[in-house]
Amino acid sequence: MKKIEKGLAFVKQELAMFRCTVCMEPYVAVEGTSLVCANHHQIDMNKKGTLTFLNHSVNTEYDDAMLAARRRVLTAGLFDGIIAGVAANLPQAAQSILDVGTGEGTPFSRLLAKRQLADVGIGFDISKAGINLASQLDTNAFFAVADLAKLPFNDQTFDAVIEFFSPSAYDEFKRVLKPTGRLIKVVPAAGYLRELREKLYPVGHPNHTYSNAKVVERFMAQYPAAKRQSVQYVWDIPSERYQDLLEMTPLHWGARPEAQEAAKAQPLAQITVDVELLVVP
Repeated sequence: MKKIEKGLAFVKQELAMFRCTVCMEPYVAVEGTSLVCANHHQIDMNKKGTLTFLNHSVNTEYDDAMLAARRRVLTAGLFDGIIAGVAANLPQAAQSILDVGTGEGTPFSRLLAKRQLADVGIGFDISKAGINLASQLDTNAFFAVADLAKLPFNDQTFDAVIEFFSPSAYDEFKRVLKPTGRLIKVVPAAGYLRELREKLYPVGHPNHTYSNAKVVERFMAQYPAAKRQSVQYVWDIPSERYQDLLEMTPLHWGARPEAQEAAKAQPLAQITVDVELLVVP
């Protein structure tokens, strides 16, 4: 089955999940390769089997090379412990799941594969380059280019909304989640990629250490009953993936050129993964 055929089959099956971002009315039909709403606005499926709900281009910090490096590192397993933690907080029954800021899609794809259930999974990102990469994955997830602040989904559509290191739009999350829905937000903790951070930035530099206190505070203000769960482990870095690890994170952007060169010349054998899962309910 061609990608566009697979994408069309998905939206025909799950048309009730989507709404028009022009008039906010539900899409009511799929005509040819287009979704059409009651007010006759339409959006076209592209050859990659994805939808683009943005009518303007957006420049993001993640370029093609960075996304490709990220794909290789995550495929090698850097986030597998995080994915296991997210999976453990989802019900063991088929869910409709929205992955916010899915990027190149690997964590979401691996989560769905780990669950081995008949989940309906949609991942979206503002980055067209990321979604183009995500469309190459062997997964049943559907991918779209969309704006976090204006989600193209109907009210009370999803059983779960998940975020791997993504910004949030809590009003939109509350709108698209079912009344019994679950929100899982993954945020870095103080030890996340600590060895790389300390290698690239000297003591006293703002990037030498990290605190997620402000992010957690904002989340808890929205969801006072949320639980916080720590996930920590040390990952053995495959030697062929060390350069990719350097390139996949924004950490290296602000580092001095000599610090970047020193980091390349002295590869790390291991890296710390330290995150918090913020879970509602």
